[in-house]
Amino acid sequence: MPETPTAPVILGNEPGSFPRSVLAERHPAIIQQVRDAFPYDPGQHRALDALLKNCTEGTIEPLPSDAADQDQWAAWGTDTYAGQSWYDVPWLWSESYFYRQLLDAVGYFGPGAWQGIDPFRPFKRAELDAPETDEELTALDELESKPPEERANSLLHGSLWGNRADLGFRLSAVGAESAAQAPVPALVADDSELLWSLLPGTGTLCLVADNAGRELIPDLLLLAHLLDEGRIERAVLHIKPHPYYVSDATTADVVDALHRLTAAPGAAATYGRSLWSAMADGRLTVRAHPFSCAPLPYADMPADLRAEFAAATLTIVKGDLNYRRLVGDCRWAPTTPFADVTAYFPGPVAALRTLKSDVITGLEARTEAALVAAEGQRWRTGGTHALIQVRGVSSAAGV
Repeated sequence: MPETPTAPVILGNEPGSFPRSVLAERHPAIIQQVRDAFPYDPGQHRALDALLKNCTEGTIEPLPSDAADQDQWAAWGTDTYAGQSWYDVPWLWSESYFYRQLLDAVGYFGPGAWQGIDPFRPFKRAELDAPETDEELTALDELESKPPEERANSLLHGSLWGNRADLGFRLSAVGAESAAQAPVPALVADDSELLWSLLPGTGTLCLVADNAGRELIPDLLLLAHLLDEGRIERAVLHIKPHPYYVSDATTADVVDALHRLTAAPGAAATYGRSLWSAMADGRLTVRAHPFSCAPLPYADMPADLRAEFAAATLTIVKGDLNYRRLVGDCRWAPTTPFADVTAYFPGPVAALRTLKSDVITGLEARTEAALVAAEGQRWRTGGTHALIQVRGVSSAAGV
């Protein structure tokens, strides 16, 4: 078994870096957006003010001693990082802890009248109800007349690109071939043939979801297609147990997406009814494991989650944050093999990811060179490129 590769963990303390801009600029903006979205009371406003000051100027503070998850977060790192600057700890950790503290500030964990109220729900609903969503759902009607293979690839690309699903539905067959031949391809790695080969019509597919709204709908459409076409027997949709990273999907968001589909005309409603039936008869289940909101890479997953992924025919990991957790949020050389950094994973695994942060693995040297020549380093974070990467055979110890 090859030696596990290593690389420096990404921090947020480098001036001018993308992680630093998230901590110094995006997080304060999110606090303001949340403040404006609800008629919070004076106590909540004071708590938001305190969080703003702390996360930009202060140091990591542990959760209150009466917090239900205080012990969990202590094990996840607050005992280690307390007293350090938010910028000097691993970026993945500080980002995750910011959202946990934000939920605390608005009273999400209660007790009180605001317990369980998702502070990001207005943004999720606005996106789900946008006219662009109608356009994307209408595109499904045309897709139904396409050959099965083209329809499958279109739905895969729709899931890959998320809220650019209209583009994704066009990135199939001839369109995908021409895009792959461009000097700087939109799809910087494409293991889709291997992905399809791992879905023989039996077993369970785990899909680790990313965002809600217009990004969750294409994920659900892909699952519906795989179930209806007999590519899998059962699907498990892993979502977040509570609001996270503004738009990450929770159970409530899955329900909202299903209602959006079933209320739509044409093929969209057919997909929605199919998903509804699959949930009712157990072919599609929703899983909200606490580790889904952990500030840690999947290499540190607990034994019960490892066992679930080990039993799956394939696990598809969606989105940028989940990719960071899958490969480790580190400064890998872009040509570091994807199979090497995911060797720990307890079963076959695929990543569908639009590039929105620095971390990247599994590129061919010529692809990296073309990207750098054309765009410098902007290609890493701009969301204009994507990848489909697959490691088909587990080499994890003990599996």
